[in-house]
Amino acid sequence: MTQNQVLLSPYLAASCAFLTHLALCAPFLVLDALGGVCQRVRSWRIAAGSGPPPSLWKWYECFWRVLFKYATAVLPAAAVFQLLRSPSLPELAPSCWRLSVEVVACFLLFDTFFFIWHYCMHRVPWLYRAVHQMHHQHHVPFALAAQDASSAELLSLLLLALGSAWMLGCHPLSEALFHFLNSWLAVEDHCGYNLPWALHRLLPCMGGAPFHQTHHKKQRNNFAPYFTHWDHLFGTYIAPQSHFRKRHDRTVMK
Repeated sequence: MTQNQVLLSPYLAASCAFLTHLALCAPFLVLDALGGVCQRVRSWRIAAGSGPPPSLWKWYECFWRVLFKYATAVLPAAAVFQLLRSPSLPELAPSCWRLSVEVVACFLLFDTFFFIWHYCMHRVPWLYRAVHQMHHQHHVPFALAAQDASSAELLSLLLLALGSAWMLGCHPLSEALFHFLNSWLAVEDHCGYNLPWALHRLLPCMGGAPFHQTHHKKQRNNFAPYFTHWDHLFGTYIAPQSHFRKRHDRTVMK
């Protein structure tokens, strides 16, 4: 099998996505394991009575659920999409400028689509029950739970991500980088840690894990996946620190 045949395999994208997700979750599995014995690690966990880190058994159960959904839904759907698209590999890589612009544009477009879809899933009761409720079994999310959702939701998010890159006409390398960074940010959003080096500490326009954990707690706010501008514009933004502080104060008073 030639290199081009491997790169154009209909099963490559979904297989790499699953393996990438596991690899990106591995550091947080280590942090969760260390959380029971290391005070420094526990100090990085998001407050608000989130409790101890998830157990290894919870990680194990989540792993098999995610694997099953990928094997039965995501892999076949990605293969069909790849065959229908019949992609070709360009001879030249994109310039650094084009790569940067396309990746940023993908994130902004995907963030918009996700916000609309996520808002609808929470506002339409049958959509929530049929598509999104499974993901919210995790009131306190952890890294691997980023992909622990119903098959319908995983397929819808796959369509949004692929559609964003397709609508912008991205170079395959830009699309691959977007999907990789998208996986990383999804893992970081669900990790349960407010790490000193987290991206949202460097870029104020991003919400990060505290922003998304607030969504899992409240379920009525913070619908965007990464940026915060849509939630500010539609009045669904709530500051994570103020929410956590109120919960902490009530816990102390009790």
